[in-house]
Formats: sequence, structure tokens, C-alpha cells
Amino acid sequence: MLVAERYELIVQLVNDRGSIRVSELSELCQVTEETIRRDLDRLEQAGKLRRSHGGAVSVKDQQPEIPYFEREITHAEEKRRIAEEAIRQIEPRERILLDASSTAWYMASIMPDLPLTVLTNSIKVAMELSGKEKIEVISTGGILAQRSLSFIGPLAERSLDAYHVDKAFLSCKGVHLERGVSESNELQARVKQKMFGMADKVFLLVDSSKFGVQAFTHVADLSQVNTVITDSGADEEACNILRKRSIHVKTT
Repeated sequence: MLVAERYELIVQLVNDRGSIRVSELSELCQVTEETIRRDLDRLEQAGKLRRSHGGAVSVKDQQPEIPYFEREITHAEEKRRIAEEAIRQIEPRERILLDASSTAWYMASIMPDLPLTVLTNSIKVAMELSGKEKIEVISTGGILAQRSLSFIGPLAERSLDAYHVDKAFLSCKGVHLERGVSESNELQARVKQKMFGMADKVFLLVDSSKFGVQAFTHVADLSQVNTVITDSGADEEACNILRKRSIHVKTT
């Protein structure tokens, strides 16, 4: 891991968790605690975090990710309908990927017990599918992002390199016609960048509030999306533009 990548990882972890200890950063970054202390000193000087006894704390007033329980109830009905439509796109014996979005969790919660292989970086998705006998579940592993209950970081990214799936069902924070798909958290975005590149078909699951939004980190161009599944409130002009770009659009 390059020094710049380590700095980026440290800042993301501190912002995601609110605080973190030197010993844990040393283990996650695979460098000595003395190196981590020097990193934290430099990052504090740059205003990226604040040193504390034995670790570091975030200097951000707001966390970059919305807690999972809040995302579950935001646009819940739209997400349920989108999840139902997404499940209709799945055939028995396929290998599919579900991300750590609340819409993917809705999919898992109503998924019929079909013979499938499901790869995910979501603890909630894995737990939801664990009771279905015919579904084989593979989890990425990695660093646990507590606010999203997902695995992120270098280990999660490397584990995705070992797999290829028929279909990926992904969500995001923003869909912009010119700037593409985006996420609010850089570590989440890096995992999703891998996910976009490992599927024969990519289904983007987004409620209408995501259209026209550009979040902090670019994930993928819209040319990498095969199908967008959204709700009936989506901007019709935007949907027509997507169709003209040979992207299938399904509204629920």
C-alpha cells in the first residue's frame, strides 16, 4: 500500500467510525504503530483528523454515510417495489452480486429460495439469506464499516478479483446523466468500482430521489450500466435519455 493510499484509508476509517486506536490502524494497514503515529501527526497537521490518547478522532461534524437503520426507512416503499422488480430479473442457478445498499437488503428479505450463488459485502444481506437452504452465500470479508454494516477496504477489494458473476445489483447515492454514478464515501466507491467490472450485466437500483445527484466520489460511467430500475416518480426526460443510450429503464 502506498503512503498516500494509507493516509486515505486512515482518514476514511476515522470518519466512518468517529474514532479509532493506533493498534487497530497498525493491524489494518500492516505497518508498525510508530509509523501510524507519524501518519496521524501529519494528518492532524493537515486538518484531516484530531489526535487523541492512543488513536485519532474525526473532525467532521457529520459522518459521510447515513446509518443503516435510517436508510432502511428512507423511501422504503419505493425501495421495496424496486427490489421486487429486481428479483424478477434473476434466473435459477445464476451467480449474482448484491451490494450493501438497503435496496439489496430488501431483495434478500423477499428472495425466493432458488438455487443461486450470491456474493455480497453486506452483513445484513448475508444474514438474511442464511436461512435459505438452496442459496450459497459468499461474503467478501474486509474492514467492517459500522454505519453501513458492510465490508470495505483493500481485503474486500482484493476478494472481488477472484469472482465473476452473471448479474450485479447495485445502488448508489447519485445518478447524473453527465457525471455518472457516484457515492458519498470513497472506500465504498472503490468497492463498487470493482463490482461494476465483474458482472455480465449491471442493474442499477435507484429511487427517483437519486436522479440528478452528484455525490462526492465517482464510481462508474452510465455506459457500464445495462438496466436501471427505479420508481414511477423518476424524471421521464432523464429516463428517455437513458433509453436513447441503450440502457433499459424499468419503473415500478
